[in-house]
Amino acid sequence: MNKKAIPLLIHGGHIIDPSQGIDQIGDLLIAEGKIVQIGGTVILSQSPAHREGEAKNFDASGLVVCPGFIDLHCHLREPGFEDKETIATGTKAAAIGGFATVCCMANTEPPLDTPAAVDWVKQKASRDSLVAVLPIGCITKGRKGEELTDMGELAEAGVVAFSDDGNPVASSQLMRRAMEYSRDLGLPIIDHCEDKALSGNGIINEGRVSAKLGLKGIPAAAEEVMVARDLILAKLTQARLHIAHASTKGSVELIRHAKEEGISVTAEVTPHHLTLTEERIMGKASNEPFDTNAKVNPPLRTKEDIQALIEGLKGGVIDAIATDHAPHTLADKNCGLELAAFGISGFETAFGCLMSLVHQGEISLTRLISKLTYEPAKVIGRNGELGTLKTGTPANITILDPDREWIVDSRNFASKGKNTPYDGYKFKGKVMATIVSGRIVYIDDSLLSRVLSLEGRGRR
Repeated sequence: MNKKAIPLLIHGGHIIDPSQGIDQIGDLLIAEGKIVQIGGTVILSQSPAHREGEAKNFDASGLVVCPGFIDLHCHLREPGFEDKETIATGTKAAAIGGFATVCCMANTEPPLDTPAAVDWVKQKASRDSLVAVLPIGCITKGRKGEELTDMGELAEAGVVAFSDDGNPVASSQLMRRAMEYSRDLGLPIIDHCEDKALSGNGIINEGRVSAKLGLKGIPAAAEEVMVARDLILAKLTQARLHIAHASTKGSVELIRHAKEEGISVTAEVTPHHLTLTEERIMGKASNEPFDTNAKVNPPLRTKEDIQALIEGLKGGVIDAIATDHAPHTLADKNCGLELAAFGISGFETAFGCLMSLVHQGEISLTRLISKLTYEPAKVIGRNGELGTLKTGTPANITILDPDREWIVDSRNFASKGKNTPYDGYKFKGKVMATIVSGRIVYIDDSLLSRVLSLEGRGRR
């Protein structure tokens, strides 16, 4: 990522930038890793950016040009679980998925609970990553829920938020203190909302399907009880609370009410919770065994929940879409439903499956882009530099073909995690190129002829 970027003219694309209300055909010029001109027609040879003769010209006609996607919630697994994923493989997958920036969760080994651990990830990312990596620090030491980390030191080390992720803080008093500290530091708490006493040993959504299959379920209340508690604590402390992977109608209603009361809360939803129901655990065909690749926490819910989540996106209750990219080894998943790990490898399928909502008329393309760019940037307080195509900002750009059809084949994933319930699905809508700080880090093979003097990295 440190190699110097040469000037790049993206010509004739359909520019959509929700941060500026831009929706037009035009050119975009990049120089020294930043956006220097947007809109209208740019003549590269007459531009001050074209001083040294060398430049790239990217013909984006028929394609959408938008700010680089931002993922608020992913698992890069390194350090400690390199058999599942590494920063190198995970960020290559992220680039293919259109993500120019990813926020990595703290559940590594060791966990990101010290400045040294955070600095290790930052240094590793500076060497291996194709995209920008922003670490999330732990709330408690070892993610054990017993003692707060030195949140001030973690903030100085560069974390963008605090979370114990899959180990939610059970103690209300400890969570109150964490919120007070995070408030003073100006950083959000990212909250995995789960009452472990209620979810217990559940493996799928508690409801009609779990009853039919005789499987232990996870009730919606396990999520909603914790959402309610932490919204109350956010009101008490005036802290910034971000609800991770909201999955139920009840959670949407609780968040809506909290926003109406003026509580400083934001929320995210995953692509799989927007597009798959609890029935997916049974496999794509009736004669198939359970599909462990559809086992995720929180579990896939009902059609009613999905509709509430979509309405939450449209109404501003849900602020962002985040992948919760959770890669696993084949052994983690090929071991029976009860023993299989929770999680879906989500970077490379996110945009494709989300475009089904656009093509079905559920949400607009502009709103979808906003939920993947500008609004996630606001959650972490980076909206002045990320999620936008404003001149002077880092040239992080995603180029899309909303109508390109393709079939998911997990064997071709750049991620080590092949665990996707979308294997074999046909999607309409594909990321065609990703640019980070002015450099093309991924480009679909079909576009190679459109780029003159192409700098080759991340080709596919």
